[in-house]
Amino acid sequence: MRSLVILVASAGYLGYIPFASGTFGSLVGIPLFFGFDGMRSVSVPLYLLTYVAAVAGACWVAGKAEEVLHEHDSHKIVIDEVVGYLAATLFLDPTWSHAVWAFFIFRALDVIKPFPANYIDANFPGGYGVTLDDVVSGLYTNLLLRVLIVLGLPI
Repeated sequence: MRSLVILVASAGYLGYIPFASGTFGSLVGIPLFFGFDGMRSVSVPLYLLTYVAAVAGACWVAGKAEEVLHEHDSHKIVIDEVVGYLAATLFLDPTWSHAVWAFFIFRALDVIKPFPANYIDANFPGGYGVTLDDVVSGLYTNLLLRVLIVLGLPI
């Protein structure tokens, strides 16, 4: 069970890359963004339910991985970046430009951790703090992308 938890939490051991593991974890979200959009075209409730289940699963797995690794928010845990990136792309049109812009903005906000992401990271226990701060950064990314789209910027 420990090996499976680490496999999932590290997104197939990408978290063990010695540099920028969160960046590589976020890259995993790009093909999932396109796959999730296929699900959205079939059923919006199923799309949302699947995303919520992914966040809940990521919280659980990240918490278990912390127990195994004996580290809070270890760089080896990147499943939080995956679901954070998916929050950044919720209900966006599945274009490569949206995927790329979401990636770069999300990575920046994941590092900056705007409020309440910084509060969640510091004060929520276990996998909740590890995961939900990235979800908040992803939702901020989504909001910023929508503002840029409404403003007519070519993204």
